[in-house]
Amino acid sequence: MIQADLNVILPEILLSLYAMFALLGGVYGGKDRLSVPLIFATAGVFVILAFIVSGSSNGTQTAFGGMFINDGFARFSKVLILVSAAVVLIISPDYLRSRKLLHFEYPILIALSVVGMMMMVSSGDLMSLYMGLELQSLCLYVVASMRRDSLKSTEAGLKYFVLGALASGLLLYGASLCYGYAGTTSFEGIIAAAGDDHADVGLLIGLVMILSGLAFKVSAVPFHMWTPDVYEGAPTPVTAFFATAPKVAAMALFARVMHDAFGGIVGDWQQVVALISVLSMYLGAIAAIGQSNIKRLMAYSSIAHMGYALMGLASGTAYGVEAMLTYMTIYVTMNIGTFAFILMMERDGQPVTDIASLSMLSRAAPGKALAMLVLLFSLAGVPPSLGFFAKWGVWNAALDAGLIWLVVASAVASGIGAYYYLRIVYLMYFGQEPQDALDRRRAPILGTVMSVSALVMVVGVVSLFGIEGAAEAAANTLLR
Repeated sequence: MIQADLNVILPEILLSLYAMFALLGGVYGGKDRLSVPLIFATAGVFVILAFIVSGSSNGTQTAFGGMFINDGFARFSKVLILVSAAVVLIISPDYLRSRKLLHFEYPILIALSVVGMMMMVSSGDLMSLYMGLELQSLCLYVVASMRRDSLKSTEAGLKYFVLGALASGLLLYGASLCYGYAGTTSFEGIIAAAGDDHADVGLLIGLVMILSGLAFKVSAVPFHMWTPDVYEGAPTPVTAFFATAPKVAAMALFARVMHDAFGGIVGDWQQVVALISVLSMYLGAIAAIGQSNIKRLMAYSSIAHMGYALMGLASGTAYGVEAMLTYMTIYVTMNIGTFAFILMMERDGQPVTDIASLSMLSRAAPGKALAMLVLLFSLAGVPPSLGFFAKWGVWNAALDAGLIWLVVASAVASGIGAYYYLRIVYLMYFGQEPQDALDRRRAPILGTVMSVSALVMVVGVVSLFGIEGAAEAAANTLLR
């Protein structure tokens, strides 16, 4: 029995062992001198594990009495998490080296946080859910404040830690209520106790508190307040990581809990998720308008995009989960390309985050400006970019569920949000000539990642590279 359980969690075991051996190697092998090899080795391990996960059994396997679930939904989410984490690591070394932040602990912390994320998306019990969530969070608290000589970075780590502890407390109290009323922490037991109609009031209160804790992790309103400060204060590669893999893990966990533990009472949580969705879309769209810092703008953009992704979850159907997974895949691809561009924003060798510095970039770097234009159009959901079809998918899912008001509200929010993306495009092509232009920096890895991301946004309109079929199969295994 133990052997079978260990086989199910083999990828997590391998990654954990790698992180421990990498830590020993870093300590006894010259510490920061091994930083770059460790970063690329960790990215390579992520890619290898992604192949292992994607090629594993197509069935549903459980381990440790149902506490860990390996199904199509978990495998899809894990592959997306591993690949996005690998790409973020690959674009990190140059920035970290120039800022004297190239510490060997960085890839190890990223690896351990990914272990937590893989645990999250495979959770079948409130206990395993919390274990994965806290392992991820504790690592992210550290990397957010790794720039110890910066007040903003220290502030980002402290805010993230304090608010994260509050969210964890809410989630734990909700979990204890669910345990008290259901008599079990297993998702199977909770869904049986909740029934198919209306659950006990105590169980519903527990559900609301768990929802609050999960909303914090996806930076949804009204638990979004940490996002702009953490995005701005953390080193840019860390911000890129925050905007990608942890968002996928948190959204997948959101779907797992709602459908596996409370799937019989969709009517009780559907309107709550829909309200969180619409509030996130509008706050992200409106608050980003006045931002002059591109990292803060991307923070509010992230809040809005999580609102759109939650539309799919609010539908309460397999099609909605499929639309959400497809949306998150496209969102991650757009964000990686955008942050590769932000990493190239430098003046006199120093990072620049002021949006005004992009004025007339099309004249100095036409290729870079064109790639960024494609990414911004996709982020805004301008047809026929791939970002538009991501929104189209969640809109269709919400319409099928009868949430017409949510689709209309989403379309209006999308129109408002397009302003701040198009403002950057306007500056790049029609702005005033800047007094101090950005450096014409040659960064092959960053340029390649940004170009590939932009190309995917164009070519993906014709073919989604099989993502839709994989997302559909993953959603069907979740709502089996």
